[in-house]
Parts: sequence; C-alpha cells; structure tokens
Amino acid sequence: MDDIIQYMIPLGYGGMGITAFIAGSFFPFSSETLLAGLLLAGLQPWPLFVSATIGNVLGSMFNYWVGSLGKIEWIENYLHVKREKVEKTQRWLQGRGAWMGFFCFLPVLGSALAVTLGYMRANPSLSFLSIALGKAIRYGILIMALNMVKG
Repeated sequence: MDDIIQYMIPLGYGGMGITAFIAGSFFPFSSETLLAGLLLAGLQPWPLFVSATIGNVLGSMFNYWVGSLGKIEWIENYLHVKREKVEKTQRWLQGRGAWMGFFCFLPVLGSALAVTLGYMRANPSLSFLSIALGKAIRYGILIMALNMVKG
C-alpha cells in the first residue's frame, strides 16, 4: 500500500477522487486507506474530504445506473454482484426506499445496495442524497480521527 500512496501523492486530490470512484463502483479497493496515507503524507484534509466523497458517491451512482438498466448479467459480470445478493438486498429494501442508500458506505453491502436501488428504480434524487450523506459522514469521521492521531 505504501507504494500506491507514494504513486498517488503527485496525483493529489484528483487521484483521490478517481480512486474513490473506482472503490465505490466496480473494483474492491480501500479508499479509506489511501485517504489516510495521503492525509498523513501532508495533503490537506478539506480537499481530501471533498474529492473522496465526490468520487465515492459518483462510484455508487455508477452502480445505481448499471442496476437501473435491469440487466442482471451485466451486474454479475461487470460489478461482480451476484443475482442472489441483488435478490436478497431487494427483499431487505422492500418498503424501506431510497433513504437506505445512506448505508452504501458499508463494505461489501454498499455496492450491492447501490446496484439494487438502481435495479428497483428507487428515486434517483433521494438515492443520491442518502448515499452522499452516508459517505460524507464516513469520510468526515475518518479525517477527524486521523487528525487526532496525527496531532
């Protein structure tokens, strides 16, 4: 991971955003670890927060979009979310609605949740808002904790 962080430092906040997008969409990667490394390497917290949040929210909305296309084979092949996971998440979401997008920040469940919200064609504006809220809170807490450790 140190090699990745050293490579990402010159890319700065844009690199953080791109990595967060990838981590939030189709490639399992810890954007939190990269954010921590970049913060500890001296990048500023506020721009890191903004770029990580925007990138990760857009990654989840990419998953939402692919889910909204309704092609389960694409979901399985490109997003690596199995039909069974979509169906299980769909049963769990019944009656709960787009506000459940708040929990897209959770590892493993988050991607399936965004895909399923799209697959169910949950309200896109509310899905976006709830996803953004959950991810912003997660990154905000992470940055505050790291700043306390950093001193």
